[in-house]
This record gives sequence, structure tokens and C-alpha cells, in this order.
Amino acid sequence: MPISLFLRGLIFGFSIAAPVGPIGVLCIRRSLAEGWRIGVVTGLGAATADAIYGSIAAFGLTLVADFLVDQSVWLKLLGGLFLCYLGVKTWLAKPAMEASEVKSKGLAKAYASTVFLTLTNPPTILIFAAVFAGLGLATNGSDYLSAIALVVGVFCGSAFWWLTLSSSVILLRSHFNSQRLQWLNRISGLVLLVFGIIALSSIR
Repeated sequence: MPISLFLRGLIFGFSIAAPVGPIGVLCIRRSLAEGWRIGVVTGLGAATADAIYGSIAAFGLTLVADFLVDQSVWLKLLGGLFLCYLGVKTWLAKPAMEASEVKSKGLAKAYASTVFLTLTNPPTILIFAAVFAGLGLATNGSDYLSAIALVVGVFCGSAFWWLTLSSSVILLRSHFNSQRLQWLNRISGLVLLVFGIIALSSIR
């Protein structure tokens, strides 16, 4: 049973991470500008946030889920503003022809900022709750082994996508000259800014 749920979680984690959104754009841009490790750590931040939401749904932590949904306005506001900030910062960034030297603080900052951005979309937990309910776990918090297997699967599936994306971007890096990197910065910055504006405009 846990193995089967792990595999389902793996597929679900990969599927929920794969659509290219603001985190995907951020991961691609950071991989090109700052190197593979920063790109992977950025993705692992998103995978961690997915696992957190998965844990809340799998273990039936309704009080936490209700609190996050109730505070969605403030979280969307913070997330939207942060995306706008990243968009402007990325637009203005000078293209880096070589990956910058990565320090532990840089890795921690990339990881923490991505966890924060991913967690600022509380309605995501409703998706997890719906899927986990379909698997019979959302209302069965006593089956901890199955819940853990599912959450670990979600994390591994999401992490595998980000590892694949970052590695693919690095393989293509040789095709980017200074001018192309400049355009990538501008396009990425604009996309992040648009996502930020959409997040802010969705506040009700």
C-alpha cells in the first residue's frame, strides 16, 4: 500500500511541478545566471513547499489549512509584491556569461525565497486535499505510514522535475551569448512582473 501511494505521489508531484509558472521561470533564469546548484536549490524550495502542503492535506491538519486559506489575501499580497520585485530586479540585471561563485548564503537565500513564493498560494492546498481525498487519505489521518509515503512521493516527484529542468538548462547554456542572456533577463523579468500583477489583481 505505501509503495503504491509513493508512486502515485511521485506522479502527482511531478505533474504539479511541471507546468511553467513563476517558479519555473525563476529556476531557468537562476540556472543560467548563477549555475546549476542555484537552479536545483530553487527547485528544491518549490518541492519542499509542495511537500508541506501535501503533509497538511495528508495528515488532516484542518486548522492549519483553514488558517492558510483565511490568510490568503495577505499571503497573495506578499507573494505578488515579491514577484514584482523579482521581476524588476531580473529585468535590470546584467547578463552573466559565467555562473557566479555560489556561497552557502546564496544557496540558503535561493531555497528560502522559493519556499516562500510557493507557499504564498494557499489555495494550492485545496488541490492537494481534493487529490488526497480521492486516494482515501484526507479523512484518514491515523494511517501515518501511507500519508508519509504519499508526501515523500510528492516531494521526490517535484524534485525530479526541477533537477531535470535545471540540468537541461545548463546543457543549453552554451547557446546563450551576452545578447541572448540580456533578452532572457528582460523576458524573465517581464513574465515574473506579470505573474506578480496577476497575483495582486486576484486579491478579493
